[in-house]
Amino acid sequence: MKRILILTCVALLGGLPMGAQDYVFQTFKDTRVINTHSTETLKQRRLDIRIGHRFGDIAGDRGGFSTFYGLENASDVLFAGEYGITDDLMIGISRAKGGGTLPDGIRGLDQLVSFMGKYRLIKQGKDGGSPLSLAVYGLASMSAAEKVEGVDLLQSFEKFAYRLAYHGQVIVARKFSSKFSLQASGGLTYRNLVPFGDDNAVISIGTAGRIQLSKVYGLIFDATFPFSEFRADTDGFYPAIGFGLEIDTGGHVFQINVTNTTQIMETDYIPYSTSNWGDGQYRLGFTISRQFNL
Repeated sequence: MKRILILTCVALLGGLPMGAQDYVFQTFKDTRVINTHSTETLKQRRLDIRIGHRFGDIAGDRGGFSTFYGLENASDVLFAGEYGITDDLMIGISRAKGGGTLPDGIRGLDQLVSFMGKYRLIKQGKDGGSPLSLAVYGLASMSAAEKVEGVDLLQSFEKFAYRLAYHGQVIVARKFSSKFSLQASGGLTYRNLVPFGDDNAVISIGTAGRIQLSKVYGLIFDATFPFSEFRADTDGFYPAIGFGLEIDTGGHVFQINVTNTTQIMETDYIPYSTSNWGDGQYRLGFTISRQFNL
């Protein structure tokens, strides 16, 4: 995994000299790839209404025909509204079903209300200028779930702060040609309450890419790898890996994806992904993004 990240960073940083004012357009078509954010931001005064969905397992013990290959189950659902303050600064609010179950049966945080902000610091230049784009992304999530009595439960909520989790991320990307874009990221996820023995802070690294097939269609992929001593010593946690088909209809971007993680928000899927591709624990999902000028 480290070798993949190093090769990605070398590819991103190699190449263009510094110094022009004309910028590369649409390194990615959307502000998100599949699970991870991209370096893209909304245009000023642009409102983006998003709906995201993750179904149940396609295969494995919980998939197959009995659940119509997961289509009868919803592992996570997202509703979000995001707005461009400037061409390089966006904010947003969302509600996600959240949840998921840890390897020892403890239920993760659910009913998440989240606030996000993303600022693009550097834009990739054309025929000179910066060789890459760079953005910083921040997320704060609060669980609105009812309090449940139990010392070992994440929903015990003895303090209001235990409902909160945070994520910060630095994202770099480069558009190599009109057909291919590549991205790398590093992040820190912090939770105020964790299961016994777990780390409050989880470091993660990620990569993502996009292959343009035509004016309308593109293939996308991303992967996020969490690191902590707890995860190194405990079986049952896996990186979040996804593949998808992106369809740009002009008015909105529609995405069909397959990913192992059951959750959508970074404060949820990075520390709590327990589904394994090798066990058939992958699922169909979709995202609909519709933008309006205000």
